[in-house]
Amino acid sequence: MKYTSIRLAIVTACLAGAIVVSAHEIPSDVRVQIFVAPHADRLRVVVRAPIAAMNELDWPTSGVALDVARAEAVLRQAATEWIGGRIDVYEDDRRLEPRLLVAVRPSPPSDTSFDGYDRATTHAMEPIAPDTGIPLSQALLDVVFEYRIQSDRSRFGIATRFDKAGVRSLTVLRFLPAAGGERAFAIHDEPGVVPLDPRWSQAAWRFVGGGFFHILDGIDHLLFLLCLVIPFRRIAPLVPVVTAFTVAHSITLIASAYDMAPGALWFPPLVELLIAVSIVYMALENIVSPQVRRRWMMAFGFGLVHGFGFSFALREELQFAGEHLLTSLLSFNLGVEAGQLLVLVAAVPALNLLFRSIAAERALAIVISALVAHTGWHWMLDRGALLSRYRFEWPVFDAAFFALSIRWLMLAVGVAGAAWLVFGVLGRRRQVHGITEATEETV
Repeated sequence: MKYTSIRLAIVTACLAGAIVVSAHEIPSDVRVQIFVAPHADRLRVVVRAPIAAMNELDWPTSGVALDVARAEAVLRQAATEWIGGRIDVYEDDRRLEPRLLVAVRPSPPSDTSFDGYDRATTHAMEPIAPDTGIPLSQALLDVVFEYRIQSDRSRFGIATRFDKAGVRSLTVLRFLPAAGGERAFAIHDEPGVVPLDPRWSQAAWRFVGGGFFHILDGIDHLLFLLCLVIPFRRIAPLVPVVTAFTVAHSITLIASAYDMAPGALWFPPLVELLIAVSIVYMALENIVSPQVRRRWMMAFGFGLVHGFGFSFALREELQFAGEHLLTSLLSFNLGVEAGQLLVLVAAVPALNLLFRSIAAERALAIVISALVAHTGWHWMLDRGALLSRYRFEWPVFDAAFFALSIRWLMLAVGVAGAAWLVFGVLGRRRQVHGITEATEETV
């Protein structure tokens, strides 16, 4: 009897612990909506967040529903601590304090007032009937904060920290500047202070860093660069090759950002497949017969493909560019080139050291290229299988299609002219200059 009582007590304690743990489970998906709007001498921030994510608070309930009549104190606590404590607002790099809690109210999941700023603000300020029945697991909390500001024309920034509110979190933020219009942001994780109307220098610095770290994280781009380096193993001959690759991916990156790329669902998988093809082709060329003289042309052709790949990675980041789209694109390119230069500066001496330590240089080049080709081949098969799931549809031959075709044709003519000038005219001058110097030395 004694041992039975002990076992019963242990089971009861375990069940109680399980109930407490389940009551404080981290939700899988948390979506927070925010409006930020300056008005004369104040900045209004309207927020909607799911109450289910605020499970560390003691919510009064009536059955499975939130007891609205007894929830006033915990609603204000949730607004000031759980929501307000996760938002920092800045005016011209100065953190705004204190914040004024203007309104707080729970809402049912069926409410659609947050489809616009005016409706969201009006709804959040309306009183709610005490006997309103809202299931606690689906309830939403609407909050309105106000901050004193110097001017509604200042540059504002915001830092949110909802990334740990759930397994996956998304903050959808819409900024309504005093000059009119609306700027939307989709914020994942914790990106730090997000300038809502960034200066050109802020946008440039952010995108330089983005491009630099993107090239270092992109293993497929790095393997392509490795294939370019293997036959040369010196910096000077690589300059025209890397320049051609840079110019090419800059063209398609900028063109894609200006909506000149196909918008079909099959296009991104096709580009990823072609990037894998570029790696396999360059690796096989290194194995069979490296064509060093025309490698700049191959780098240019495949660079056009890689530029589209860069644009896919950049697509979500462009929301932080503000009005400085071109500046951000050029800054991203600058960051990519800085990353490439770092890779080349590290890879060329490392390859030279490796080749010097092994007598059979050609065999080693074949082995390295074969390993790269093997990796690219598997990527090509996987990406080809993914592409096969999409249905290809021919474009509609309308006025918009022909206008876009003309823009691409004009761009192609400009690029061809620039290539002819750089590699044709200047190349001939260099050749003539070399012949002249050789003649003078002979005389």
